[in-house]
Amino acid sequence: MTSKTIYLRSDGLELAGEVYTPSESKVYPALCICHGIPATPYNPQDRGYAALAQRFCAAGFATLIFNFRGAGMSQGNLDLLGWSQDLGNAIDFLCHLEKTDKTRLCLLGFSGGAAVSVYVAAHDTRISSLVACACPADFGSLTSKEKAPSAIQHFRDIGVIRDKNFPPSIEEWLRGFEVVSPIHWIDKISPRPLLLVHGDADEVVPLEQAHMLYQKAKEPKELAIIPDAKHKLRLEESAMATVLSWLKARC
Repeated sequence: MTSKTIYLRSDGLELAGEVYTPSESKVYPALCICHGIPATPYNPQDRGYAALAQRFCAAGFATLIFNFRGAGMSQGNLDLLGWSQDLGNAIDFLCHLEKTDKTRLCLLGFSGGAAVSVYVAAHDTRISSLVACACPADFGSLTSKEKAPSAIQHFRDIGVIRDKNFPPSIEEWLRGFEVVSPIHWIDKISPRPLLLVHGDADEVVPLEQAHMLYQKAKEPKELAIIPDAKHKLRLEESAMATVLSWLKARC
């Protein structure tokens, strides 16, 4: 496989990413992997998503990973509606790669990135299939008006809100989380296939939220509950093996 560092432009911001492509000269299904909302400061030594991208590339997917605005080496501040714009631009990038089959464009999202993936897939028919791992149904526990100041301070402390005057309107910033909440959009994925993956020991997003999303989603849909798995499903071998098998069968 070959790997390349790339920079996406989104809303005037530069987003850092990497694209992994199989070596053979033919077209491949495309996969965009979307990370979640950071819980700790950026650690450049953490190459977990790169390892995941290499795994899916080795299985035959042209795979893109990137940092949403405010995360990693990307510019900007954490803003969920802004993240939806970022993902749209990432999809544009994949669609312009020579080696990608534009009819097989898959999203694999984790936690907050899964939520954004649901929202974008509901609005973008280029997406052919969606896997949402540890996906919240909504963000009520994070962004209530009472909890917003402490949440914003936490995001400042870990470096995903960087500008002193951001957000210019807390109400509008909170509204972004409400707008993107997957419970409003999960039923718009059909008729494209949907896989929800959740650990039954998830300490961040309760398992009942996966059941809520599954109940509202339309066919074709599947729910894979991973025994004893916690929130970071990308570290769970059984979860990622399930995801890879499901994607290979549909792409």
